[in-house]
Amino acid sequence: MFDKYVLNPLLEAVDKFAQNNAFCINEKFYTYKEFATSISKIRRAIQKQEANIENIGLVVNDDIETYASIFAIWLEGYAYVPIHPQQPHERSVEIISQADVHLLIDSTGNKEYNKIALINSSSLKDEEINLKYKQVPDDTLSYILFTSGSTGKPKGVQITRGNVGSFMKSFWDVGFIVDQNDKCLQCFDLTFDVSVQSFLVPLTRGACTFTIPHDRIKYSYVYGLLEDHQITFGAMAPSMIRYLRPYFDEINIPSMRYNILTAEASPLSLIDEWAKCIPHAEIYDFYGPTEATIYCTYNQYNRHGVNKQLNGMLSIGRPMNGLSAIIVDENKKLLGENQRGELCVSGDQITPGYWQNEEKNAECFFELKEGNAIKRYYKTGDSCYFDNDGDIMLAGRLDYQVKIQGYRVELGEIEYHVREFLSGQNAVAIAYPAQNENMEIALFVEGEFSDNERLIDYLIRKIPSYMIPSKIIVKDIFPLNANGKTDRISLKTFL
Repeated sequence: MFDKYVLNPLLEAVDKFAQNNAFCINEKFYTYKEFATSISKIRRAIQKQEANIENIGLVVNDDIETYASIFAIWLEGYAYVPIHPQQPHERSVEIISQADVHLLIDSTGNKEYNKIALINSSSLKDEEINLKYKQVPDDTLSYILFTSGSTGKPKGVQITRGNVGSFMKSFWDVGFIVDQNDKCLQCFDLTFDVSVQSFLVPLTRGACTFTIPHDRIKYSYVYGLLEDHQITFGAMAPSMIRYLRPYFDEINIPSMRYNILTAEASPLSLIDEWAKCIPHAEIYDFYGPTEATIYCTYNQYNRHGVNKQLNGMLSIGRPMNGLSAIIVDENKKLLGENQRGELCVSGDQITPGYWQNEEKNAECFFELKEGNAIKRYYKTGDSCYFDNDGDIMLAGRLDYQVKIQGYRVELGEIEYHVREFLSGQNAVAIAYPAQNENMEIALFVEGEFSDNERLIDYLIRKIPSYMIPSKIIVKDIFPLNANGKTDRISLKTFL
């Protein structure tokens, strides 16, 4: 699957479109031939290493060498472990240690990790192009992404080559048509799995990938790039689109053909406004945890009809081809229509498990007999239900369910009613322990707001008294995390 849907299409693109642009990074263009040359010289450097290689650490800078390193690693049959250059040193050391990394690739040549073999990918001499790949099984790892762990240590999500190949097949099955004339947006950090879709889609079709420097992700740079380069395909987090909201009256991007909203729940009111800025685009909401290889469900936004929503958030639709979904209660008992429980997904895109963490694997995966088959499911941690048509309605994270005065509270419900009052203005509800150690709710509002009394009066008419926020905090701009999502953890520091 990986060779068929990833490596072979890339080789074909290099062969057919050698002089076409493969990347635009920091306003500099690189052709497919230049990209292939960069891959080849990094690959040759890997081959010369005497280190015991299984997983290769990759410091993910925003440059051509970093993207080329990913494919050089794959051509050699190894997996990459992305290391964010700006994350705390201790976290990087922990990831390197956990993943048994003995070789690191860094385009800056930083020798911060002096006990590990280092390839400075920007200082290598050009080699003859060689993209002939090693034949390795699909159960070989393609990358390991480390995400936050409840123990304080990051946990590694293993994604195999078969997982990635299955994802690409399912993604194309949706019906996207991309070719060498397309210009595709890549605005996600390479430590975040949506980045893999963002560069694989264009590179396997001969299109050009336009990256966004992470320090500019919040500003009008994004709008300028979309308009100036006439971007045709882009995956974006709703939080990024909120940053563009002040410019909505000016934005007109008729070139956009496909727009994917992902990484967090999509507010329907925001999409309704944004859709006018991209008048010719098909708009999709894609949902998926890292453990399901990027996306596992999708829903196409209906410009001219009714869109299903829960608490103002667009339905996440139905599973992609090759995947199945169920909703279960706390005892893993199957639930029926309109019964809320935990969404669980199964299929060829599901990770084999967490890296060297059997305790977490036992907690997050389970098997279920269906007919004569036994299916392995991943527990997403998301509260959902199937409606009468079989579409999945997302109620929020189970983590965002809190107990207030003994009552179970969905923070998303509070946020929905606040956004209604504020005509779509962004708001986040956070539970926190008050001085008496009881849990209370703080409400953060983004932008200008001062009418606390009217808002509280409105909420009193909509929700029970125990759900009314005890404090309201106004911030000009909400912080975003590395993945472009609203950073709830940072907001908590203002309490």
